[in-house]
Amino acid sequence: MSATLVTVVLATQLRVLTLADAVSTAESNQPALQQVRAQTEAAQARADQARAPLLPQLTGNAFYQRTTANFIFRPGFAGNPSQGSPTFDTFNYFSFNLTLSQYIWDFGQTTGRWRVAQANAAAQESSAQATGLSVVLNVRTMYFAARAQKSLVQVAHETLANQERHLQQISSFVRVGTRPEIDLVQARTDRANAEVSVINAENAYESAKAALNQAMGVAGPTDYDVEDATIAPVEGEDQPTDTLVEEAVRARPDLAGLEQQLEAQRRAVTAAKGGYWPAFNFATSFNAGSTRIEDLRWNWSAQVNLSWQLFNGLLTRSQIRETQANQRVVEAQKSTQLLAVRVEIEQARLAVRAARAALGAAEEALTNASERLRLAEGRYQTGVGNAIELGDAQVALTNARAQKIQAEYNLATARARLLTSLGRR
Repeated sequence: MSATLVTVVLATQLRVLTLADAVSTAESNQPALQQVRAQTEAAQARADQARAPLLPQLTGNAFYQRTTANFIFRPGFAGNPSQGSPTFDTFNYFSFNLTLSQYIWDFGQTTGRWRVAQANAAAQESSAQATGLSVVLNVRTMYFAARAQKSLVQVAHETLANQERHLQQISSFVRVGTRPEIDLVQARTDRANAEVSVINAENAYESAKAALNQAMGVAGPTDYDVEDATIAPVEGEDQPTDTLVEEAVRARPDLAGLEQQLEAQRRAVTAAKGGYWPAFNFATSFNAGSTRIEDLRWNWSAQVNLSWQLFNGLLTRSQIRETQANQRVVEAQKSTQLLAVRVEIEQARLAVRAARAALGAAEEALTNASERLRLAEGRYQTGVGNAIELGDAQVALTNARAQKIQAEYNLATARARLLTSLGRR
């Protein structure tokens, strides 16, 4: 059984991993996504924690004490010091307390901190979405790389089959004396080189699938084949850069995350300014106590508190300066990212255009190389051509096939990058 047939038989026994399956697997298993999802959940929990002071606070306390009851005289007490001699007699004391308090208003300090935490949680969620786009892009890139290596394996096997056929023909010609012995030596060398190319191509295909496993977050074997998948033309890929940038600004989660961080800093400034003003809250308390559990005496109280730090060592002023500076930092980061997005989209758009043109040229080169080999084989069979011409034509065809595969890979990855640059899946 020939090497080509063995490979075909083995390929039919392997499961096929589709591009959609690879992306889905990465979305479920990629540790980077699991990490940002956990970080998003933590940020949302922090937002809930920041909201807690806005809700009623109910506290219950129970207290038991066994104590002596000796009277202790204080300075200024008018009494007889000889009265009530101290003893070691002890008594029970029970106390129960229930307190309900409610935040009323502190000029935006507490609500501001809650809004800041909410905005930060939204920014973290946008960051998780941006990471998701990056993971999808990486999986697609690795998948197309594996697909290209698979095609190169097929090219290597086809080249080996051609070299086998050339070797048989040249052997016949040498036996009848129409061709010199050196042609047979050259044919055997070409076949050996083709066998080495097959081994290298198959090894590269397995390595590419291992890299794909890593991109998917899978620790497992590479006992599968990839399908001949690609990406269809991206809607709007021929539009001007300005039009594509406008779409990206609306859709990209990393830009949305920066805007949410900016909103968080604006709210932080407002919350910090609330430190100049008083805080109001309400509390009510019910307590009961006695030396005997069956004879508890109770009391109830209610109060409205006003707390105002009239001077705190310029702490509030410094906090406002810090939050305003942080706001300017995020504004600069957003401006920088907008510039980067424009360059990224321009490069992706140009890469798609160049890859399309290169693919067309590669297809034409492949057609010409196939015709060249056909003519070289005919010339050699009629005795006009020579083994060098035949070998050069075979090499040219192999290179043209590899060039077409590379052009297909470049076009698919360029479109994948353009999708990510636009914030699309």
